[in-house]
Amino acid sequence: MGLEHDILFISVAARMLGMHPQTLRKYERLGLVQPTRTIGSMRVYSREELDRLKVIKRLVDGAGINLAGVQRLLSIAEVVQRLRPMMRDDALSARDTRRRVAQEFDELSRMLGLD
Repeated sequence: MGLEHDILFISVAARMLGMHPQTLRKYERLGLVQPTRTIGSMRVYSREELDRLKVIKRLVDGAGINLAGVQRLLSIAEVVQRLRPMMRDDALSARDTRRRVAQEFDELSRMLGLD
């Protein structure tokens, strides 16, 4: 795909997602997404941001989760994404792996208020 297909202005992104542009602005204010800006300060969304917005929409509309819950779930998902490669990394010693996994689990516990 060419560059013109890799970034989308807010109006196009909103239309593709079936959302109002104001909703995308709200999600940005809440820190759920971080679109880049053009020199003229127009928001542009990458494919990765669109994928993230699809997840948010599915959680809000499909699962009925409020935005605070979505923020928490996305934070937890990021920790899980960091854990996955550690579990497959043969280059790390068992001690290093245990230490790093323990740190990530501590972070998860903190996010969930379990500490």
